[in-house]
Order: sequence, then C-alpha cells, then structure tokens
Amino acid sequence: MKKLPCLFLFVMAIILTASAQQRFSAELLWGLKRVSDAQVSPDGKQILFGVTSYNISENKGKRDIYLVATAGGETTFLDFSKSSVYNAIWRSDGRKIAFMTAESGSMQMYEADADGSNKKQISNIEGGITGFTYAPGLKHMLFTRQVKLDITPNDRYPDLPKANARIEDDLMYRHWDSWHDYTYSHIFVAPYEDGKVLEAIDIMPDERWDTPMKPFGGLEQIAWSPDGKKVAYTCKKLIGKAWTLSTNSAIYIYDLEKKTTLDLTPGLPGYDQDPVFSPDGKMIAWRSMETPGFEADKDRIMVHEFSTGKTTDYSTGFDQSSEHFVWSADSRFVYFISGINATYQLYSLEIKTRKITQVTKGWHNYQSVSLAGTDLVGMKMTMGMPSEIFRIDMIGNETQLTFTNKEILKDVELAKVEQRWVETTDGKQMLVWVILPPGFDANKKYPALLYCQGGPQSSVSQFFSYRWNFQMMAANDYVVIAPNRRGLPTFGQEWNDQISGDYGGQNMQDYLSAVDALAKEPWVDETRLGAIGASYGGFSVYWLAGNHNKRFKAFIAHCGMFNFESKYGTTEEYFFPNYDLGGPYWEEPKPKSYDFSPHRFVGRWDTPILVIHGANDFRVTYSEGMQAFSAAQLRGIPSRFLFFPDESHFVLKPQNAILWQREFFRWLDQWLK
Repeated sequence: MKKLPCLFLFVMAIILTASAQQRFSAELLWGLKRVSDAQVSPDGKQILFGVTSYNISENKGKRDIYLVATAGGETTFLDFSKSSVYNAIWRSDGRKIAFMTAESGSMQMYEADADGSNKKQISNIEGGITGFTYAPGLKHMLFTRQVKLDITPNDRYPDLPKANARIEDDLMYRHWDSWHDYTYSHIFVAPYEDGKVLEAIDIMPDERWDTPMKPFGGLEQIAWSPDGKKVAYTCKKLIGKAWTLSTNSAIYIYDLEKKTTLDLTPGLPGYDQDPVFSPDGKMIAWRSMETPGFEADKDRIMVHEFSTGKTTDYSTGFDQSSEHFVWSADSRFVYFISGINATYQLYSLEIKTRKITQVTKGWHNYQSVSLAGTDLVGMKMTMGMPSEIFRIDMIGNETQLTFTNKEILKDVELAKVEQRWVETTDGKQMLVWVILPPGFDANKKYPALLYCQGGPQSSVSQFFSYRWNFQMMAANDYVVIAPNRRGLPTFGQEWNDQISGDYGGQNMQDYLSAVDALAKEPWVDETRLGAIGASYGGFSVYWLAGNHNKRFKAFIAHCGMFNFESKYGTTEEYFFPNYDLGGPYWEEPKPKSYDFSPHRFVGRWDTPILVIHGANDFRVTYSEGMQAFSAAQLRGIPSRFLFFPDESHFVLKPQNAILWQREFFRWLDQWLK
C-alpha cells in the first residue's frame, strides 16, 4: 500500500510530461529563427552569423547579427541597427566588422569595432549598394550596385510621365519573380583609406549584363586575388534571346592596374561560377558544368594554374557535384560540399594527389564551409533541425556551436525519420525517406502522403523547409513517403540525367513503386493516400491525377506545369525546356516530351485536387494553375484554387505562409480523414 503514492506520482509525471509536449504548427514554424551566413574571423577564433526572426502580426522579418566563439560558448548579440543587417563580414585585419543596413534611407556600408561598438557609416553611394568586400591589404574595396542602362517608355516619351507601359524588342524582359527594371548589377572598385570608401570606378562600364548573376547569385561569384590587385567574377555576357537560350557563364579576371579583363574560361560552354583564388595566388578554382544548356549537369572542380595557363578538372572519376570551395591556408587542399545518397557532406581534395576524401558522415545537409585554423566551420540542417553552426575537425568530429532554436524546440515532439530502399520497375534500388508521426503507433493505420519533389533535379535530402516541412506533415498525423526518384542528384550522374526528355516515364513509375511498397505496411491505410508537390512536383501531381489508377484520394499541386505548350510560351529561361523537353512544340517532329503534358490526361481525372499558384511566378505562370483548376471544375471534380497575388514560385510572407499551411491541411483532412 505504501508504494501507491509513488506509483501515482510516477503516472502523473508521465501525464504532465506528455501534456507539455507540442507538435509542429504553422505558427511554431514561423516562430523559429533562421541562421545564415557564418563568417569566420581572420584569426579563426570567432564567427559572425545572421539570425532572421519573423513577426507574424506585423507580417515581416528582421535580420540581426550575432557572434560566437569557434571554441564554443554563449552567443553575443551585436546591436548594429533597428533595421535588418546584411552582408556582415570581418575586415581582413580582424579589427573591424563591416555590414550593410538601410537605416540611412538606402543600403550603405557601415563599420564597427569587433565588439560591436563605434558604428560608423563609411559609404554614401547614390541609390545604395547590394554587396561589398574588402581587398586583401585593405587598399581597396569593391561593391555591387544597380546601374541604369536601358531606356524606359517614359524616357522615350518625356511628355507622358504618367504613362504606364513596357515596350519590348527582345526576351528576358522578366525573370523569376520580377520584371526587368532597366538596370544591371555591376562591380565597382574604390580606394579604401582610413575607414573611408573613396571615388569608385565601374569595372563593367556600359555592359548590359549582371554580376552577380540573377536571380540568386551573391558575393560567392566574386573574389579578390591574395595580392589585392585582381578581381575574379562570374558573368553571363549575353542579353535577351541569347541569354535565355544559353547557360554559358564565364569566369573573368579584372586587373586593377592594367584596367583589362581576361576571360579565363573560353571553350567551356556551360555554367562556370564561384571563383576562389588559392592563398598563394598560384591557382584559382571554380565549379563548372560541361553541357551547354543543361542547368543540372555535374558541377566539376576546375583548377587553373597561372604559371602554366592550364585548366584541369580535378573531379574526373568523382561521380558527384561539388560546390562551396575553400582553400587550406597552405594551398594544398580544397574543402567543399558534395551530395551523396540524399545528404550533403563536407569533402577534401588534395591538390597534389587529386585524392578526394569524405570528411563528414550522417543524415544531414551541410550548407556552407569555412576554414577556422585547423578546423572547418559549417552550417548544418536535418529534417528535424533548422540550420545551426558546427565546428568540424579534419576527421569529421562535429561540435555544435549555436543552439538558436533550442528553447522553442525543447518541448516539441519530433517525427521519426526512416530510410528505405525500394526496388524500381527496372530493377534498381531507390532511397525513400519515410517520416512517421510523433508518438507513432504501429498498431494504428495512418493516411499517407506521397511527396513529389521539384527541380526536377533537386534531391529529397535532409532539408528543413519552411513550407514543405515533413515535421509539419507528420505532426498532423500523416505518414510521409518521400522518394528520391529518377532525376534527383546525389546518386550519380546517370540517375540524375535520366529524367531529361522522360518526364512522364521512369520517374513516375518510381513514384508509384515507392507508394505501392509503403502502402503494404500494416500502419498505412491504402484507402487514404494523397499526392502533393510543387514546381516539377506540381506537374507530377497533375500527371498522376490522370494516371494513378485510383491509388490516391486527394491531390495538391503548387505552381506546377499543366500544359507544356502554354508553359513553353510563357516561361523566361528557354535553355531549360529546350534541354529537358527536347525543344519547342512547333518543331517537326514534335519532341515526345509533349506527350507527357498533364492536360492530355484530364479526361481520366477523378480525384479531388487543390491547386495553388502565385501571381509573380514567371517560371511557371499562374495561368497553368488556372487551366488545371478550370479543367477540374468543368469536369465536376471537387477542386479549390488558392491564389496569392503578391507571391512568386514560393510563399515568403509570414501570414501568407501560415494561411498556406492551414489550407493545405484543411484540404487533406477533408479528403483523407
């Protein structure tokens, strides 16, 4: 009898612990802080990094800067500005921190002491800047800003200042999510003296192209030589129709003294990006794709020796793409990130022997790498952990340095992630991630979601998404089936390349193989299966809607291609459909890829579908979503259209994103629960 109070307390403790646990929600997801841009100090002892926090009621975010020791310890907030702070970097002598903020009315450069004190504005560039770096030796700085070179309709007709029109004579008048604004991003170099940026020169005068390359290029595309006398940069020196048909970017080197520009990559017809000089100045490395027009080709490790003028592919025989190159201090090694089996790991390349060694292992994605003395520093994420900063020694031992969301996540019950290998219809093995609901009970039956990835060449890796979040899906009591179907990288180039020209072929069979294999599990309710996806995943859902043989009970397609002919006629980067679809629809004979267009199978649609699209998506225009919704409505199929007038291919505003999550699960719950 005396044991009963103890037993009672034990049971109550379990109940209280369980009740304290939370599951992921849209509000919790947007309450998480987002770590970015880790910058190691010149002495390797400290790390600057950004943290973005979102205010849901104000519907906006703010980015602040923090400091943490490479040895570990508490983080320090650097109170630089009431506005968001960007591009925080160390001055090369380590005595100052520089950053950008728009508190003066436009984005300008500021400096502060290494402890965050004595902030001072050091630039006053008309119209503001978009990025900057110091030259080694601190004699110069470079910055990027927009330069107006094109004539607007109002310039042409100054007596019509209120006219609102565009007059286009060439392609690329809009890109990704914005219309061309008649300006181009150029590099400017200026003397730097006593904490002041002096008069700058444009090293790309009157050139109608961009560095960094739009829409997603950053300062990783620009590099100083160790002596501070040269600038290497990435640029695709094409405009209009020529630009949209080509991936031929190049690496250029500008000589500050001679004021000349050298093309380092003639004869390399694919993407060449992200140059990095070796510390001894004898070499330069960059990533390079070999195939013209193919944006998902293998990224090779190219190294140019200045003494011989020879350029060598150091990744020959290494069947993986490589990125984020960092040289060792003695120029003997290059450290980089590469994907393997749906994870992204740190690697080293020994220049002398050309030996490539995998440094880290595990189920995670490294997103960046820097050198800190004899160690590496990188940002890492998993399906259950947003990005945090880690220190890694050269044999792969990891030490977590930041714990940005620890307090928010400490009481959150996470989903369990499993790895399965499923046999495909052509006898190959395919990795499938299976995400199980928190508190998973193998004796219960759960509805399941087939996750269809976008890209099409973008791996289903250990990413932590703020929209397509597997923890969120599992927290709503869905089993998630996430296959690395044909066309996804990190499984060798043959697996990656197979999808081009075969959109409705083997990769769709891979999806069905995955869902059929998991539907056999006793804890999956095969009568309550859904399929979801965005971009190429949205196309996949549209295609499955007409070819699933009644497997699924609900569909969600976000920003998907519905009609290949109309998609071809309204997109902006034409090298992509020319390579992956085989060319335009008017060719004779018409490329077979157009036979896979989902609109051809609408007559077989029989399943409720939610269609989502953003008005500012210029890669896959919102008319694709309208066509799909109209087809479903006219055929009497239960359907809904979720439209965002101020979003693009993504949903980035906090309240829009939360609404997206609510509608996502309202639809699934209606048809699968």
